[in-house]
Amino acid sequence: MNTPKKLFEKRRARIRTALKNASNGKPRLSVFRSGKHIYAQIIDDLKSATLVSASTLDKEVRDSIKKSSTVEAAGFVGKVIAERAVKNGVSEVVFDRSGYLYHGRVKALADAARTAGLKF
Repeated sequence: MNTPKKLFEKRRARIRTALKNASNGKPRLSVFRSGKHIYAQIIDDLKSATLVSASTLDKEVRDSIKKSSTVEAAGFVGKVIAERAVKNGVSEVVFDRSGYLYHGRVKALADAARTAGLKF
């Protein structure tokens, strides 16, 4: 029987496979969100290494936000990860929403990363 968790995992795997085929060697901006926090990392799948990461648990982010589970906090994380990526020489990525709907906190993170200089 297909439970919501199994359906989510199938959707996540389908998205990730499509991204790897279409990425042409670009790093992947992966998003994970929990009830309280949001995490983002830029991953080089060819080297299997994380290039840059940011989350609402980082000290820089924690000091700048009031609550970690809001759209504003997600937007701030998007801005921080884009700044760190550009600083490390990454300007183009492929966005991996990890099976989440492109809505709310995920959309806020993506929009903030775009305005801060990442291209995807």
